[in-house]
Amino acid sequence: MTVGEKIKIVRKKKGYQQKAVALEIGLDQSNYNKIENGKREPSVDVLQKLSVIFGVRVDELLNLDNNLPSPVTVEYKTISEKIRLIEQLEEEDKNVIYKMLDTMLTKKKFQDFFQQNIATN
Repeated sequence: MTVGEKIKIVRKKKGYQQKAVALEIGLDQSNYNKIENGKREPSVDVLQKLSVIFGVRVDELLNLDNNLPSPVTVEYKTISEKIRLIEQLEEEDKNVIYKMLDTMLTKKKFQDFFQQNIATN
């Protein structure tokens, strides 16, 4: 089931007309219709507005059947498993993790350097 189909189901359950919802979120009816028919993906902004109108959370619009993915628990995985999970992320997310690691490692090197120099003086 597409996101648009899920939105359509919620709209109908709430008893709203397509035209009224489109007007409320600032889209013309043809663009809103394209979302419900799966010809256009809704933006995050549109999803947020729809969630307010329908009185549901955004994740409920996206996962109407409550088929949520289970969270990944990294804390009990081996280092190689953690690295494999990181490698599955999108490039931008991987870069954020790598930058965080670089920052932490640099901080640790500075701490070690200052402790060694303070201890010897």
